[in-house]
Amino acid sequence: MNEDHREALDRIKDARDKAIHHTRLAQQFAAERRELMQGLIDQGVSQSDIARELGVSRQAIQKMLAC
Repeated sequence: MNEDHREALDRIKDARDKAIHHTRLAQQFAAERRELMQGLIDQGVSQSDIARELGVSRQAIQKMLAC
């Protein structure tokens, strides 16, 4: 395989590794977000109030909690 191909393949592998890393981070942040929202709900804050503060719909909050 020539050097140009090797360089392109190395960049593809690097991009894949970064994408995997970012996906894992996104999953961790989503779990943290769920825990924080659930904590607020457990303290009596409504989904509607959370949604209003975050600038999203109540349905969006329900989806975030369900994942």
